[in-house]
Amino acid sequence: MQVDFMVQKTAGTGRLVLIEGKMNAAKYTEILEENLLQSALDLRLGRRFTLQHDNDPKHTAKRTKEWLQRKSVHVLEWPSQSPDLNPIEHLWKEVKMAVYRRSPSNLTELARI
Repeated sequence: MQVDFMVQKTAGTGRLVLIEGKMNAAKYTEILEENLLQSALDLRLGRRFTLQHDNDPKHTAKRTKEWLQRKSVHVLEWPSQSPDLNPIEHLWKEVKMAVYRRSPSNLTELARI
């Protein structure tokens, strides 16, 4: 089982979502639907925010693009094949190391950490 985390990052930390299994465009848009706009409200951003994601296939899928367009979400343009430009990757390394040091033994502990 693959476990990934997704955080909508804007002027603070948005909701943290535990994802079990593989992420695809359907799951990604479901997570956006349930969390993105509420995170913006929680952070008092209203509709004045820009979503940053890379060119992963689930991010560029027709389904995702249509959802973002319907919701009028501004998306930061991202050059193809540029993972080294993504500043969040450096943060993920720090998060992974901090979690590793805590040594969770199951998903419940991982989610709590």
